[in-house]
Amino acid sequence: MDEWLDEELTLVGDRGRASRVLDQRMIREPIRVLNPRPPLFMAPEGTLAEAIGLMREYRVGCLLVVKDERLVGIITERDLLLKLDGADRSRPVRDLMTLEPEVLTLDAPIVYALNKMSVGGFRHVPLVDGDHRPVGVVSVKDIIDYIVDFFPNDVLTVPPDPVQGDRWHGRDGG
Repeated sequence: MDEWLDEELTLVGDRGRASRVLDQRMIREPIRVLNPRPPLFMAPEGTLAEAIGLMREYRVGCLLVVKDERLVGIITERDLLLKLDGADRSRPVRDLMTLEPEVLTLDAPIVYALNKMSVGGFRHVPLVDGDHRPVGVVSVKDIIDYIVDFFPNDVLTVPPDPVQGDRWHGRDGG
């Protein structure tokens, strides 16, 4: 086992499960360790109705807008909520999309995604290859799930109501 990995792993109780330690090295891991989902995309000429349908069907918060296999924009649920006036869903996606969104690669450190999300107020960052072709999307949820993996017992077994606090006597988790 690699030396750095040995330092990051410790045994927890008698379960024999390995627990990782969240530190600065972990947020410098490449985004690929988050296993980002493949991108859903459409053409700029596609309609807002089609975009909404795809987002609902796949339960995602964004679609990448691609022309000639290159990323040209992103349309998010926020774009639809804040920019869509009236019920004209026949308009093309290009009317509401964010042009030339900020992007990262799969090899960029997770901390770069955190920076873009925090500073830019983004919930999604498109991932591209060297030719600017979309290869994935990293979301705030992907990063939260990654962090939760470091504290599974602390996060996943809390009582259902924080007001109950120490009074919780039921089964942990759910």
